[in-house]
Amino acid sequence: MTLDRKGKALLVLALVTVVAMAFRVSWNALRDVARAIGADDTAATLYPFVVDGLMALALVATLVLVGPDRTFALRVLGTYTLASLVLNYVHGLVPSLHGESVDWGRLADWDPANYALVLLATSLPVGAIYFGSDLVAKILDHRPDATAPAGPVPVCGPVTGESARLPHTPAHPAEQPAIPAAQPPALTAPEAPSLLVTGHADAVRDADPHTPHAVRTDGDDVAEETLRQAQFEEARLERIRQDARRVYAESAQAGRPVSARALGDAFGMSESWGRKQILAVRDGEEPSRPQLRALGTAAV
Repeated sequence: MTLDRKGKALLVLALVTVVAMAFRVSWNALRDVARAIGADDTAATLYPFVVDGLMALALVATLVLVGPDRTFALRVLGTYTLASLVLNYVHGLVPSLHGESVDWGRLADWDPANYALVLLATSLPVGAIYFGSDLVAKILDHRPDATAPAGPVPVCGPVTGESARLPHTPAHPAEQPAIPAAQPPALTAPEAPSLLVTGHADAVRDADPHTPHAVRTDGDDVAEETLRQAQFEEARLERIRQDARRVYAESAQAGRPVSARALGDAFGMSESWGRKQILAVRDGEEPSRPQLRALGTAAV
């Protein structure tokens, strides 16, 4: 059964009433403890608001926050509740605290217990400043829909057959451009048997058209499959080589040629492999460069 709006309002009002009455009961004990540890009348009057006020703030934070922040708010609420309980208990054991008939700074006859109680009572205001500001910051930064993703977030860009282009502008002019590891090209369906296979089959049939077809064996199928796999692998490697050469050519045109090691690492290859691709690009550019030839003088 769910509560309607009026029922929720009554529930909140009842909670506020209980908290207010509990604060009034605890206020007397905390004020007397504050006076016993040396607080003046104004500080002793405000002391209960520091302790129980932070408890109220932590209670609100547990209703608003979620996840680890809510766990943190619950720990603050539990810690200050326990501390307030201890001080109220001490006040009940030492009723003379209310009449100011005890020695200044004495909450217990046993020295270790007295030191611990005084440390607890004096550290609560300082902790209220730290934990209170942290809780308020978490509440202000909280977004109710921050944990729920609005939709599927693509990890990579759109899937295409073309390799992603690399940025040309490095973070620092003196550094080499960072080349992300290239993804392997998308796998395509195996190509049809090459002319070598089909031509061989036609030559066998043309030799004697009246000869019945030979029965295919498992060895023939394995040989053709091996050939197709070899052709496919070679095509894939050639595509990677073309991509690497294009990357180097573009970096060279931009005036920041990549090194052989960086090129090899970007495509999952070795430095020598990257050097071969760079040499292939340079060899391809040689014919387009003007060459000077010495002209000999004709013999008279």
